[in-house]
Amino acid sequence: MSRHRNAQSARDAHISTLRAIVAVLAVASGAMWYGWQAAPKDLTITIPPDLRTGSTQKWWEKPPSSVYAFTTYVWQQINRWPTDGQKDYRRNLYAYQPFLTPSCKAELNEDYRYRNQRHELEGRERSIFEIPGRGFSNEPTGPGSVEIISRDEWIVNLDLAVKETYSGTSIRDVYMRFPLRVVRADDDPQHNKWGLKIDCLARPTERLEIPDQEGNS
Repeated sequence: MSRHRNAQSARDAHISTLRAIVAVLAVASGAMWYGWQAAPKDLTITIPPDLRTGSTQKWWEKPPSSVYAFTTYVWQQINRWPTDGQKDYRRNLYAYQPFLTPSCKAELNEDYRYRNQRHELEGRERSIFEIPGRGFSNEPTGPGSVEIISRDEWIVNLDLAVKETYSGTSIRDVYMRFPLRVVRADDDPQHNKWGLKIDCLARPTERLEIPDQEGNS
């Protein structure tokens, strides 16, 4: 009888040990599942376009060339009014709001309201584009430069041609420099894979006088 009780006790102890192991494995599996769910599904790494020589880069760094490309694209699209500025400008502000800081979005919405009240938008067509020969530059200042303020902030100097027409008649044809502040914004990768936002003008715009030969080169 004593031998039978000892065997039964040993069996119960073994079962208890197995149950404890199962519980530990369940907790570990739950922790691994949570870690897998919490891990980012996408990781955007920006690679500089010039790969003729080897380079090293920290994954969080934003190359100035990429900051410049982002700023040019978004600013050009916001200011593209192919048929009617009253409709096109408002639509662009809505479509590209993920790429604008809240303060810049409010500033541009106020600009739309002000222009619309003065009847400066209805029927007006507008386009802006890079001046030939004045694209991205590695120079610290000047045309096409990207001023690095900090790891998370830049000032991009865009030299752009601005053309506006009304009823087929040219009403504006100038060269302008737009010094735009850009900030890091990794909070909404689903709608903004650039991880950047425009914070509107860092300084007042400048009107440029460019010889015809340079502008048409």
